Amino acid sequence: MPNYTFTVNGKSVTVDAPADLPMLWALRDKLGVRGPKYGCGINVCKACTSHLDGEAFNPCVTPVSDCSGKEVTTIEGLADGDDLHPVQEAWLEQDVAQCGYCQPGQIMAAVALLKKTKNPTDAEIDAIQNVCRCGTYFRIREAIKSAAAKM
Repeated sequence: MPNYTFTVNGKSVTVDAPADLPMLWALRDKLGVRGPKYGCGINVCKACTSHLDGEAFNPCVTPVSDCSGKEVTTIEGLADGDDLHPVQEAWLEQDVAQCGYCQPGQIMAAVALLKKTKNPTDAEIDAIQNVCRCGTYFRIREAIKSAAAKM
């Protein structure tokens, strides 16, 4: 099998994997990065949302070969040591999580939105397609607004 080298949360890594292995499985099974969650495997639920070169992407449908030489950031790489990212802080302040399963993907999608839009409207926030089966969308919206105000 070929080797693919890329950066995960600031560290260079190399994995031995088939070219078509979804990046989600390279992260979870080969590298032990458990933040991105498997939900659907077909880019619908977006529980695995992470960043590829600073843009939101879904590793469940992205082959590891597409990530070679690039930078992958997962929820584990968002905080700066013990200092949480403002979106993570807002999530805690707004008590967003219920079951918590989708929250890493939700947070990563929110961070990507706030990189592009400093003060998003409700419609822009609602356009985030990450699914939350617990239905915490109102608190997600409030947390994003709170984080935007801090950033």
